[in-house]
Amino acid sequence: MKKPTLLILAAGMASRYGSMKQIQEFGPGGETIMDYSIYDAIRAGFGKVVFVIRKDFEKDFREIFDPKLQGKVEVEYVFQELGAYIGNRSVPEGRTKPWGTAHAVLCASDVITGPFAVINADDFYGRDAFVKAADFLNTSASENNFAIIGYDLLNTLSKNGTVNRGVVGMDATGNLATVTERLNICEQDGKIIADDGLEPREISRDAKVSMNFWCFHPFIFEYSKALFEDFLDKHMHEAKSEFFIPIVADQFIASGKGKIDVIGTDSKWFGVTYKEDAPEVKENLQKLIEQGEYPSRLWEK
Repeated sequence: MKKPTLLILAAGMASRYGSMKQIQEFGPGGETIMDYSIYDAIRAGFGKVVFVIRKDFEKDFREIFDPKLQGKVEVEYVFQELGAYIGNRSVPEGRTKPWGTAHAVLCASDVITGPFAVINADDFYGRDAFVKAADFLNTSASENNFAIIGYDLLNTLSKNGTVNRGVVGMDATGNLATVTERLNICEQDGKIIADDGLEPREISRDAKVSMNFWCFHPFIFEYSKALFEDFLDKHMHEAKSEFFIPIVADQFIASGKGKIDVIGTDSKWFGVTYKEDAPEVKENLQKLIEQGEYPSRLWEK
């Protein structure tokens, strides 16, 4: 059986963070957050890692990851370019922002031929999430069955500012019904509030959210291409328009093409939305090392 692939989205510009946080070192051995995701993926049974990056990130990424991953997992790099998959259209003048996460996934279509998972480069997802993703990809992924890893909202908030989260809505059978992007979420007086103009402002403390950990069959590429064409026709000249994975997921469900399982995880999520989050990330990793979840140096032979 062919091992699943891990697709890491690392082309984002990190505007709120203010630097290229994808390759910032957080572990005691200089590990990035991606190192921990890759380590968890390998021990869960993934056989290939694909990085989606900008072309100007390539040298840095290769210098960091090629030596440590050689002989451990197959690695490929693909580039999220503004001209990719836009046909005979021209990139709007002044556009520098990538087209979004679903477009990033499309950019990997030439190098992925089997079931695969998608994650963000700058989020720590935890071992349990990768184990459950691998199990789904090996046993259940198909053209009409995808999955999303659902995290407890309370475990994804930042002490250093508001966050944006895709709040998961489920149907009567427990499958994904909607992913509603809520903005400027924080805890206020014991309540979880989204200050984004939408109602209800208060979000349930028990809500599950998407941290952009998806499990797909390669059919997603063919399906997304048509939706991206429609997106470009309607939104291409909007300076900040983005083609997000939840847009594709919502259409997949609404069209009746199939279902998306919601797979809960016991893993604790943490990330670096703000520079001020960095010390807490390092502290959390050190705790996991002390608990024996990870070695102090991930890639030492």
